[in-house]
Amino acid sequence: MLCDFTSCQCPHLPPLSLSLSLSLSLSLSQVMDSQKEALRRIISTLANKNEELQNFLETVDNTLTGLQGESCKVMSDLEAELEQLSSALEEKGAELRYIIKEEKRRKEAELQKQLSEGKCALLSCEELLEFANQTLTITTEEEFLQAAKQIKERVTMAPAFRLTTRPAVSENMTQFTVDFSAERVGLQRLHFLPVPRAPEIDFSSCVVYDNNITVAWRPASEANSEGINGPNERYELEYRKTNRDSSLRATGEACWEKICDITETQVTISGLKFDSRFVVVRVRAKNKTAAGEFSEPVTMETRAFNFGFDASTAHAELKVQGDTVTWEPQGVKGHDPRLRGKESKSSSRSATPSPNKTAGNRAGRDRFAGESYTVLGDQEMIGGCHYWELRPLADWKSFSVGVAYRASLGRFDQLGKSASSWCLHASQWLQSSLAIKHNNRAKALDWPLPQRIGIYCDYDNGDLSFIDVNRLRLLHSFKTKFSQPLVPAFTVWCGGFTITTGLQVPSFMGNFLSTNRSLSNLSQ
Repeated sequence: MLCDFTSCQCPHLPPLSLSLSLSLSLSLSQVMDSQKEALRRIISTLANKNEELQNFLETVDNTLTGLQGESCKVMSDLEAELEQLSSALEEKGAELRYIIKEEKRRKEAELQKQLSEGKCALLSCEELLEFANQTLTITTEEEFLQAAKQIKERVTMAPAFRLTTRPAVSENMTQFTVDFSAERVGLQRLHFLPVPRAPEIDFSSCVVYDNNITVAWRPASEANSEGINGPNERYELEYRKTNRDSSLRATGEACWEKICDITETQVTISGLKFDSRFVVVRVRAKNKTAAGEFSEPVTMETRAFNFGFDASTAHAELKVQGDTVTWEPQGVKGHDPRLRGKESKSSSRSATPSPNKTAGNRAGRDRFAGESYTVLGDQEMIGGCHYWELRPLADWKSFSVGVAYRASLGRFDQLGKSASSWCLHASQWLQSSLAIKHNNRAKALDWPLPQRIGIYCDYDNGDLSFIDVNRLRLLHSFKTKFSQPLVPAFTVWCGGFTITTGLQVPSFMGNFLSTNRSLSNLSQ
């Protein structure tokens, strides 16, 4: 007897077909999710390989372009060297020909002089001989004696007896014989200069400090196959910034920058802005025009505090342009009674818009308003040491610089007037003043207004210091305990300032931190 399972169903269980359908659906969903995850991994792998191939093709294309340029250069250099060699041979040949001709001319002149003098002596001797023969035929004694006396006197003075009968110079010119066999052998051995081997960067001697990088390396042996050394005349270093701990250049990253004609085995790259995590360096040796291969790239970490202005927090009358903030009031008379001059009592009250009116005109809920002409930095500090600098513009009147708890700073709060902000305030309106402020308390500082202010924040140890960088003077140091994420904070009224970021904590801070821990601070 066959049972009909479809009709004999338990009232507490779903139908068998429905259960199988649900099970199949769940299984298909799991398979699809698994396949999607596998496909995502394949896509990620393909994307990485695609980027790697793009970088490879770009590198090969750049190498091909460089090869063509280098080939033209070395060919041009070869032609120039051959031309110089030919010119040197021509000059030397002309010099040697001139020496031989001069010697020939000198000897010819000496021999021509002897020939001329000898001919004159011979003519005189022949005349005297003929006169003597004629004298022998004289029969008169008196005439004979007189003629004999003349012959005797003429013989004594005759040129033939005073003239040497040996040539003044010889025909020998063997001293000017040349033999360029050694030079010919040298010319036949002419070849390309030995290419210097790649130096080795001494990572243990490389130093990163004060936004400078000192790179040191060891030169490799430069002896060629014949044992002939080609001394290095100079080195060439290349560096570039990157955010990857890799020598491969990612799309959009900086190209290599060069430092040429280095004569020592180390060089310092100065004045860098550390706006990337790493700097990759490599070096090669150059011997005259022959350049060797680059050393293995070395990656050096260059972390620093990089931030910009958060324009969404800037007061409506602050203009943010890159690293510069300026105060550009919409109505000058309405912001400070000192700018109004003499006006009627009805208008003597400050015309600064009330918070309610200003709030209606603000671009965002985070934007400062009222008389808080403030702008914040766009990066938080939650640990570690940080450093940046501020330089006031030429026409500044008043500004404040410091740090604040972003979450606790109200839109109408002014820096230093609450427990959530610490700042240094500078003013040269009516009279010069410098003070530090925190929690609505201020302390005047007896020091000239700085033209370059350094701000140092050690979040973990609760240190906040302000430095006159030009005079290397610690202006003040707060000692507290930070409990929330901090952001750089700035206020400006009339004028403006520029900030410099991407700076390491400078080495001079070590002296300040060790000798000024006992300074009073307002946070206690």
